[in-house]
Amino acid sequence: MLRILVKEGSTISILNFHQRRTLVNVKLKWVKDSVLDSVVAGGTQLKAGTTLVSIIASQSTSGIPIYHLQRKHRQLGLPHDLKVSTFLRRYPNIFQEFFCSDSAGTPVPWFKLTPETLEFHHEQVDVFRQCSTDIVNRLRKVLMMTNKRMLPLQTIDQLKWDFGLPHDCASSLIIKYPKLFSLVDLPDGRVGLKLLAWDHKLAVSHLEENSAKENGTLMFPIGFTRGFGLKRKCMKWLEEWQKLPYTSPYVDASHLDARTDMSEKRIVGVFHELLNLTLQKKTERNNVSNLRKPLELPQKFTKVFERHPGIFYISMKGDMQTIVLREAYERNQLIEKHPLVHIREKFANMMKQGFLDRSRGLYKDNNQGPEKEESLTSRFVGETCGTRYYSDIGSGSGMGLEHEAKVLQEC
Repeated sequence: MLRILVKEGSTISILNFHQRRTLVNVKLKWVKDSVLDSVVAGGTQLKAGTTLVSIIASQSTSGIPIYHLQRKHRQLGLPHDLKVSTFLRRYPNIFQEFFCSDSAGTPVPWFKLTPETLEFHHEQVDVFRQCSTDIVNRLRKVLMMTNKRMLPLQTIDQLKWDFGLPHDCASSLIIKYPKLFSLVDLPDGRVGLKLLAWDHKLAVSHLEENSAKENGTLMFPIGFTRGFGLKRKCMKWLEEWQKLPYTSPYVDASHLDARTDMSEKRIVGVFHELLNLTLQKKTERNNVSNLRKPLELPQKFTKVFERHPGIFYISMKGDMQTIVLREAYERNQLIEKHPLVHIREKFANMMKQGFLDRSRGLYKDNNQGPEKEESLTSRFVGETCGTRYYSDIGSGSGMGLEHEAKVLQEC
């Protein structure tokens, strides 16, 4: 905290002057932005598709039975009424379906990657390897923003797609950096990820690094949806709010009064930084719901998204709320694209092409019948030959191989 010495043994906080101003009751309307809505559209399918590619590629060239993939439904983020098998069959240019018999002689759907997808996966692995330091630093900065430099793995799991982390980051990435991270047992029985080393060079926010001060104060870039009418009262409040001191998300803010605009500007700064750390400058609103205590945020902290529509856009696309950082986009295009975003866009085009070709009837049923001479189930359990694909993006998930009749019935 900044202080001025008045006399020996007595101090006055500069920030106390600014905190006398209470939280102004201003309500700004939500205006639909179809351009930014298009940025959000298709995100669920893209996430599920790339995750499935990593899971299948990390297991075996022989393929994986559907009942193992069905267990990943929650991790994939697919709608509850959409089966994994239905999703896979939408993209025959990516996932190849075939059948083999289980121990009872019942045909079971299996899926493997097409040659085109395997080539894409190798390219994705190479790009991730080149960007691994950047991805790790993003994770370090997120942990540096928390009060105990620690987050539950469950919370990180919700955000790993946004930050470019592999689907099995705990076993394939974090263990490679024992001097930076440590897995710890939390009081509630969960496992947490703790940052072991603080780096002052990383403790600089995107706003501090890229924005010039105006009258000695950092101001957030602001832009509104076309047709957004800002009342004079709201405009005056926003101008005064911008002039308030900026509090870095990497410093202790426990001295701030949660009932003031000063505190609100710090909350906006936290999410401005958090969104800048994501690859595509957006995340689902539910993903940040578990960050209140680690980031020392007040109750109903997500109200800042409604109060500052010039900084954040709330998209209602896809039966969920997605927070988008406005300044990061020029219409529907990211201004700065991470190499992994280019890879994702390439895969999105593959998915779109496969879906269109299938709807046009270009793919016929080439599925293999049950294998009589050799059960692929036995090869999957005790495979000793053939090529297995390991990568920095995904490694074996340790899935059990027991047959589950209930799951098979759902396929």
